[in-house]
Amino acid sequence: MATEGSATRRIQVAEHPRLLKLKEMFNSKFGSIPKFYVRAPGRVNIIGEHIDYCGYSVLPMAVEQDMLIAVEPVKTHTLQLANTNPLYPDFSTNANNIQIDKTKPLWHNYFLCGFKGIQEHFGLSNLTGMNCLVDGNIPPSSGLSSSSALVCCAGLVTLTVLGMNLSKVELAEICAKSERYIGTEGGGMDQSISFLAEEGTAKLIEFSPLRATDVKLPSGAVFVIANSCVEMNKAATSHFNIRVMECRLAAKLLAKHKSLQWDKVLRLEEVQAKLGVSLEEMLLVTEEALHSEPYSPEEICRYLGISLEELRTQILSPSTQDVLAFKLYQRAKHVFSEAARVLQFKKICEEAPDNMVQLLGELMNQSHMSCRDMYECSCPELDQLVDICRKFGAQGSRLTGAGWGGCTVSIVPADKLPSFLANV
Repeated sequence: MATEGSATRRIQVAEHPRLLKLKEMFNSKFGSIPKFYVRAPGRVNIIGEHIDYCGYSVLPMAVEQDMLIAVEPVKTHTLQLANTNPLYPDFSTNANNIQIDKTKPLWHNYFLCGFKGIQEHFGLSNLTGMNCLVDGNIPPSSGLSSSSALVCCAGLVTLTVLGMNLSKVELAEICAKSERYIGTEGGGMDQSISFLAEEGTAKLIEFSPLRATDVKLPSGAVFVIANSCVEMNKAATSHFNIRVMECRLAAKLLAKHKSLQWDKVLRLEEVQAKLGVSLEEMLLVTEEALHSEPYSPEEICRYLGISLEELRTQILSPSTQDVLAFKLYQRAKHVFSEAARVLQFKKICEEAPDNMVQLLGELMNQSHMSCRDMYECSCPELDQLVDICRKFGAQGSRLTGAGWGGCTVSIVPADKLPSFLANV
């Protein structure tokens, strides 16, 4: 189990309608009673989009919607997975021969990521099987991290069945790494907040080493999530992994421009750390080093002094090897400016000036503009939803999650909430 207060609680299932229903469904499915239940929440990222995988801090909070799994360890080596949602078919496999198909982001593969992550961390073979029934109420492909919550939940299930202990931070790091089995090159925010979240506070999540700091949000405002109902599955599309690679290439070109050892550099934050300059100065370095026209693979090779073959095999990921144009300037500009907005957001929350809701709203609006124009991860429906939210009283509104669909998050003064909800 996870130590450091990832509370294991004894509960009366009969007092929780959702658990009771899950227990009954489990019994009718497997003909037995679950031994324990595990839950992991989804999250909303308030500000700091697409920068965790660049090494920068983000500012999410958990939401009430979660993944809940009923579990029964069994004597065989069979892992049987079922879902309360009939859209997601049953799956079973040998617990000691886990195969994850990157070409198909099927629901059970996210469970297998968490299972395999724990298995490999402890170097275990000969694992016992289990029966699991999954019940999620996070809208899928909505940018609220349903897939990462399932990976985290599965990791915690596996840890509990094995009777092992890990800290929440270790668990988050293992689950962040293991989600890459499905081909998503994420940065670790989603898994971190799922494990490290606490009630009543958002968290500044920092990386290398992973740590979380409370950020007290304004008492006079409410954060409202609205779903555009455009579904976007990160693992099913290449947009996300192309952005990760554009940031990596931008980091390498900036490092080369500054005569750093560029071949060792993977993240934009590493370039800033090596130069020892501010985010504002990194924006100036970006202006002088990169041009706004897209870069072809050939131009990148010329600049770095490598062959196309070296670029394809040593730098590009399998899903980005056929990309013909990379927008490095725009992506770097977004990352450095967004990283600065996260720090400003935290500072305003700490100082709590009289107009803090307005100031936080302005940062959220700037974030959306940068996501839309520089990172190009919005879509017409999200832009329209953001405009509607602002029109009916939000001080600020932005896309949240990877984008290209999913949800917006808005900061709304508490006194405007009823009319905001009615109108939006």
